[in-house]
Amino acid sequence: MLRPEWTIIKLLNWTTSYFKSHNIESPRAAAEILLSHALKLKRIDLYLQYDRPLDKTELANFKTLIKRRVAREPVAYITGKKEFWSMELEVARDVLIPRPDTECLVETALKIISSKPDNIPKQIIELGTGSGAIIIALAAQKPGNIFFASDFSIKALKLARKNAWTHNLNKKINFFSGSWFLPLSNRKCRFDIIISNPPYIKSSIINKLEPEIYRYEPVLALDGGKDGLNSLGLIISTAHLYLKDKGSLLLEIGSDQKNAVEAMISSANNYENVFFTKDYSGFNRVVQMDKKGVLN
Repeated sequence: MLRPEWTIIKLLNWTTSYFKSHNIESPRAAAEILLSHALKLKRIDLYLQYDRPLDKTELANFKTLIKRRVAREPVAYITGKKEFWSMELEVARDVLIPRPDTECLVETALKIISSKPDNIPKQIIELGTGSGAIIIALAAQKPGNIFFASDFSIKALKLARKNAWTHNLNKKINFFSGSWFLPLSNRKCRFDIIISNPPYIKSSIINKLEPEIYRYEPVLALDGGKDGLNSLGLIISTAHLYLKDKGSLLLEIGSDQKNAVEAMISSANNYENVFFTKDYSGFNRVVQMDKKGVLN
């Protein structure tokens, strides 16, 4: 399939065309990322060394990566890396691949942190941290606060700790394992901010999503139950017990879940100042709410 006399630029052009013929999303970018990964180069170096020929071993290695991508394995899992909030994170099939839309959750949290007095450290916890993308981004931007992160998956926690260590934030974030609030149930923990990107996809449609998602990403981190609201409902109904007065709960939600989430919040009757934020595509993606004060 690949001839050893091919140079970097010829190989990039061929791979881009090959990916297009197999309906691979962003074919040029995928070709560049995979080839730079195979050659241990930066993407810009591919063009600085565009006429460099590849040897047989390099070609064979790259051919393997092409086959994996055509089988719809995500580029991030192939390379083991994904950028989030301008930071490179390690990812594996034990965790969801961080999405750009989730940066809206980080942006919202940063606004809330900035609105509170700087001289008092805030206690912030992320539930279901996965790769650690959200809590690491927050700790990098607001290091003067106290950060916690949990996940049910031990493998995910190990990866999150590794990412925190890579960015010199391992001493800033306290990681622990457990399902949602269960590890906190016997402790008198109160937080200024609780943040989470929980599973919110309906069980029935997971197998109808892109192959990159349903074949490779962890179902446990995707499946929100019959109506997609299981985890969201649990968090909304319980979070007030672990929030300080006027503390904030921030959640990522599905693009069609605004009305259902509003109804759950209203039924809980423990929150005020409810606000929805749209993602870069114009969909409602983040909901924030404050715990009602004791006088309410």
